Amino acid sequence: MEKITYEWIRSHRKTSVIQIKEDGKVIVRTPYSVSRKQTERFVEERADWIQKNQEKLREASRQKTMITEEMRKDGVKKALKFIPERVEYYAELMGVSYGRITIREQKTRWGSCSCKGNLNFNWKLMLMPPEILDYVVVHELAHRKEMNHSRDFWKIVEQVLPDYQERRKRLRELA
Repeated sequence: MEKITYEWIRSHRKTSVIQIKEDGKVIVRTPYSVSRKQTERFVEERADWIQKNQEKLREASRQKTMITEEMRKDGVKKALKFIPERVEYYAELMGVSYGRITIREQKTRWGSCSCKGNLNFNWKLMLMPPEILDYVVVHELAHRKEMNHSRDFWKIVEQVLPDYQERRKRLRELA
């Protein structure tokens, strides 16, 4: 088994964690009290897990469809029509108001909700199954009642989508 190269970051944290970036780079974060030797052992003990997940990332990147400019324009156009319709439907169902809706292309987010009630959505939701898009819409609208991810927040989501955990899991798998 080959030696795993990694970036070591020490900080004021309580636990050690291994993070694998999209490009396969390994980052190990540890408390200041953890020595280099302990860190090396921590990485060695998890080498199989690291390599398995690096391979998953390589495979996922091979399978990612290259999006052409035409696909992007078409997706944005569809999103500008379809997403506001879904937002309107669920906002009424949930009894919440919202501000402006913006369609963007964020690298790491599917949606967001500002404290002013403005909603942002990633146009790439149009490439997802409709039930996943609906989950993201409901998730962001739930922030109109709870601006956090507390137990109360998830209860709001669950009232509208009892199967939200399944949808959330599927979104992570498809992302």
